[in-house]
Amino acid sequence: MTPAVDGALRLGGQSFRPGEPAVMAIVNRTPDSFYDAGATYDPGRALARVHEVVAAGARIVDIGGVRAGPGEDVDTREELRRVVEFVTVVRAAYPGIVISVDTWRSAVGRAVCAEGADLLNDAWGGVDPALVEVAAEFGAGLVCTHAGGLPPRTKPHRIGYADVVADVVAVTTDLAERAVTAGVREDSILIDPGHDFGKNTWHSLELTRRLDELVATGWPVLVALSNKDFVGETLDRLVDERLIGTLAATAISAWHGARVFRAHEVGPTREVLAMVASIRGDRPPATATRGLV
Repeated sequence: MTPAVDGALRLGGQSFRPGEPAVMAIVNRTPDSFYDAGATYDPGRALARVHEVVAAGARIVDIGGVRAGPGEDVDTREELRRVVEFVTVVRAAYPGIVISVDTWRSAVGRAVCAEGADLLNDAWGGVDPALVEVAAEFGAGLVCTHAGGLPPRTKPHRIGYADVVADVVAVTTDLAERAVTAGVREDSILIDPGHDFGKNTWHSLELTRRLDELVATGWPVLVALSNKDFVGETLDRLVDERLIGTLAATAISAWHGARVFRAHEVGPTREVLAMVASIRGDRPPATATRGLV
């Protein structure tokens, strides 16, 4: 089973064609996010962040209400409080933007889809099987992620794979095919190798190096690379010093054919993607007069 023949990814009212990489901007409604330490927990600051990333060219806004890593417990009720009303506000402000919500809970997925969310970003690999049913019911898209079989918000410890890329391909494509069987539209499904999730730094580097194998499945690939630990460990850089490494991994992933890039720094990411697209031949230069005039 493979996606639609024209290769377009369709989310909300937008279409993303092959050769047109898109930036998914991160907006965390959390007080303890690993990168910005709660800078957009306040609703006003979160909305200002949305204005900023849309102006910078993000076509997808990914709203999260729970820190990915270990931390203070956030139950369903609190996650709902953090994200549902905010989705309503963002939808009213930007009727055409693709709104994604980073959640593994079907109750949260149902509530945000009712308020206009277009995409459910399940970073924990289908741990709540009812989430796919919510996506099907509302006609929403779904991100199918490899998380190494770990429970939400847990870090890997001495995890191993005979072949990490083969495992990622098998798990994500199985999740995608199950989603189609459940009624999710084929052209609204992405697969995500889950860098750092259920993986050590060596695993994430190998996934980046061999990302073309995931792209070859035909499913649109989303990568979430931004400021992650595998970048920090590789270059010995703190969280706020990882932009250059992130952009290097972004360029490699784009060259291999990834389609959506979840990022904190929208402007630099877009510029890297534009340059790679031009090198690949998918995008003409903005101007090309050198040697001609």
